[in-house]
Amino acid sequence: MLSLTKLVAEELAVPVQDGVCDFAEHIAAQFGAASRAVLFYGSCLRSEQLHGEMLDFYLIVSDYEAAYGKTWRATWNRRLPPNVFPVEHDGLIAKVAVLSEADFHELNRPSASAVSVWARFAQPSRLVWCADEAARQSAIMAISGAAPTLLNGALAFVEREVEVLDLWQSGFQMTYSAELRAERKDRPSSVIAFDPERYTRFGVAALHHTLIANEHRGNKIVLQPDLEGRIVQEKARWPGLRRRGKLLTIARLAKAAFTYAGGIDYLAWKINRHAGTQIVIRPWQRKWPLVAALFLVPKLWVKGAVR
Repeated sequence: MLSLTKLVAEELAVPVQDGVCDFAEHIAAQFGAASRAVLFYGSCLRSEQLHGEMLDFYLIVSDYEAAYGKTWRATWNRRLPPNVFPVEHDGLIAKVAVLSEADFHELNRPSASAVSVWARFAQPSRLVWCADEAARQSAIMAISGAAPTLLNGALAFVEREVEVLDLWQSGFQMTYSAELRAERKDRPSSVIAFDPERYTRFGVAALHHTLIANEHRGNKIVLQPDLEGRIVQEKARWPGLRRRGKLLTIARLAKAAFTYAGGIDYLAWKINRHAGTQIVIRPWQRKWPLVAALFLVPKLWVKGAVR
């Protein structure tokens, strides 16, 4: 059986569709020597549909001052990570989230105060550009923390034993409930169903690195005696993670009104695509995106379009 870091390294190295690496190189060039790695993830990675879609990238930088200079963008990226920007290149469009190497490492681990990074990188991703071998190894080590963090949370709510794929299902349901999301309720199961063998392999490897002790017996994961109270500690974290996650979603949306040109249009596109709504953005909403977003999100929450 391959180790978790080996599985992550191999998955990050899987080739991607034509144009993605060129796009990644273009993104890295915008930040010069501060750029360390570019990661491609999300629905376009799974579907292999690029044109007419919004691609998802994370740009990992050495630090925020190196990326932006001593500006307000560096301050806000540090205080409320990540910053998110729209980028167009060669007929493709993407949103790019920016994190420092240090933040990317920490936000993939149980000490993270929100689920957003490790929930995404417990899923497949590709390393489509890196500055050097040290940057590649840093990305591998950071992402290797994501799956154990997600599964550790799910283990805390297991009665006694559970199958690996059911544990992933529980973990994704928990993380989706800890953010404001426009996706349908069946999204966690559809993510796993896309490649169940991948999640089985990664699950078995990741469960050797969870804080909550467990044992793999046949098709089951069986909890071991909790001598250090880690189940209680993990359960106690989740009400706070859910509260902070939803508040952080709103705070990042407000920040995006200043850092992400066209952010209100992207929000409408995302919700329409995943929730089946027909939101039309009016001219005043583009002029005052923060005000529009603050009115739009609560209304959609009440209707159940975001959760």
